Amino acid sequence: MPRLVILRHAKSAWPEGVPDYRRPLADRGRTEAPAVGRWLAEHIPDIDLALVSPATRTRQTWDLVSAELPTVPEVRFEEQLYGEGAEAILDLLGALTEVKTVLVVGHNPDLELLVGSLTGEHPVLKTSTLSVVKCARGFRSGELVMTEKIRP
Repeated sequence: MPRLVILRHAKSAWPEGVPDYRRPLADRGRTEAPAVGRWLAEHIPDIDLALVSPATRTRQTWDLVSAELPTVPEVRFEEQLYGEGAEAILDLLGALTEVKTVLVVGHNPDLELLVGSLTGEHPVLKTSTLSVVKCARGFRSGELVMTEKIRP
């Protein structure tokens, strides 16, 4: 049964004059992201694929998270994860075959909408929050297993 792990990027900074796409992590985000990686290493160490938004803050989140994992999965940086909506993410997931556990690192509101469309539940995904969805039939529907804000 496929499993989808959804991670909203760690806390980002808002430097003046920096476009949204290029915003880096804040100090708090640089502390939280490794804690997410440690949580994943302990609870979900068998990630097959990571789909990551190419925005600066999600790339930085992924770098810090993946440094804590026992094995780093294949990673794909996907433009569809940056503000193109939950349907675009579902399209990415629907194209996956032979993948058991996928980690998606992205942004709100798309991630909250994604969880809602898959499970009918609507958790609040603050920065550095993980949702785990057990998918019954591919990555098109599922059951929300947990949502947790990961803190160092």
